[in-house]
Amino acid sequence: MLDKIKETSDFLKAKTSFTPDFGIVLGSGLGGLVNEIDVKYTLDYSSIPNFPVSTVCGHSGKLIFGTLSGKNVVAMQGRFHYYEGYSMQQVTFPMRVMKAIGVKRLLLSNASGGMNPAYRVGDMVIIKDHINLMPHNPLIGKNYDELGPRFPDMSEPYDAEMLLLAKKIADEKGFTAHLGVYAGLSGPCFETPSEYRYLRILGADIVGMSTVPEVIVWRHGGLPCFAISIVTDLGGFEQAQKVSHEEVLQVATAAEGKMTAIIKEMIAKLS
Repeated sequence: MLDKIKETSDFLKAKTSFTPDFGIVLGSGLGGLVNEIDVKYTLDYSSIPNFPVSTVCGHSGKLIFGTLSGKNVVAMQGRFHYYEGYSMQQVTFPMRVMKAIGVKRLLLSNASGGMNPAYRVGDMVIIKDHINLMPHNPLIGKNYDELGPRFPDMSEPYDAEMLLLAKKIADEKGFTAHLGVYAGLSGPCFETPSEYRYLRILGADIVGMSTVPEVIVWRHGGLPCFAISIVTDLGGFEQAQKVSHEEVLQVATAAEGKMTAIIKEMIAKLS
């Protein structure tokens, strides 16, 4: 793994001569933030050594280097998922590479299903904690001390400073943004009504098929991260509601302007 991380990071450094301070991961239907970036370099995932290729509609599959709110950033326009058939190590490989090229803070976004009865479709949820219900963990196997400890602490998976800053920005802008707990499942099926209720009983407010492995690896590296979700459907209530990936993309795209505004201001205010 160490050789692959070095090969990929050396390739990116040679191709871009660019040192990003912030890493951004854009989830389903949320790639529009790239339009706010003053783009310096764009690389297709397929051109990057050791990178998987995104196979999901709504994930463009490009690595974007540029400036946002006056800060150097690298943005993944599309992520990788366990349900695509990739290993957890492949899914999280970009996190390892981001750290290797200089990223200090990671900001992730996703689309999610909501179980909390106070939530509405289109609401944003600032993730304060998660429940890992995926069948595998990206840290299983040989531990490389150069990357992080064998048993990383997860008492604060999401950075408190960034959580409070995002909530303050959302409140000032009049956006509905909850603080909630995210349950990570493998997918690719959407949840049954009983599964939604089960997740709610466990303490989750929203559920999705990404983010948790990325956060685990990033925290393994000892660096702070932040995640925000857009609720694209609701489940677990008396009346079952059908959901499709197309509807998820539509809702996420409609709400992404608010998420973009929050992330832009966060990056402007963070050092």
